[in-house]
Amino acid sequence: MKGDGEADLHEIDRFDGGVGWIAYPDEAMERASHAVAVPNEESETDDVWVFDPVDAPGLDDLLAEFGTVAGVVVGLDRHKRDSAAVAARHDASVWVPEWMTGVASELDAPVERFGERLADTGFEAFRIRDSSVPPWQEAGFFDGETLIVPESLGSASYFRGDRERIGVHPMLRLTPPTTALSGHDPDRVLVGHGVGVLDGAAIAVEDALSNSRSKAPGLYAKTLRSAIGI
Repeated sequence: MKGDGEADLHEIDRFDGGVGWIAYPDEAMERASHAVAVPNEESETDDVWVFDPVDAPGLDDLLAEFGTVAGVVVGLDRHKRDSAAVAARHDASVWVPEWMTGVASELDAPVERFGERLADTGFEAFRIRDSSVPPWQEAGFFDGETLIVPESLGSASYFRGDRERIGVHPMLRLTPPTTALSGHDPDRVLVGHGVGVLDGAAIAVEDALSNSRSKAPGLYAKTLRSAIGI
């Protein structure tokens, strides 16, 4: 599922003030990472905030197009990925939600905690899921335009059902995080697995949530429909 060997940075999701990339474009998991630029009134360059990064040759040059790295964010407890290595190269801290456990102690980098706001980025940070069974601690981020969802939504093939641009994670198809993810009306949605949706994002999110059972992909859909009688 995960690629190994030499990474090959593949750019995705470029928009005004942000970009995404997949470090191993041939892997099934399609692990996606993102960087968003935030204006810094005290500096000639923007601050760049990096979300759930998988490292790759050429990444530093890509980030430099947008400004100076100010922080690296872990949005899911399983997405430590290469956050410590990227932060260390840029003399930055790794930022972890204050309620997320079992992550900070495993990072070989300075760690900062955040609550309902991600520092001075303009991003609201909110809990998508905080569960021990299965272990799953996930934060979402929204700044009025960009919605970042590390895991509950994705566009990798195993996320998407029939005609879905993005889909709910297979393990959450029965109980999608509707309360957490509805009502944001984003211009774009960036996900941790696969390319994002840069137009019609609000519709894509609502469609994914409302049809998570009926549009479940592949063999999983047959099992799910049988279990719930649809």
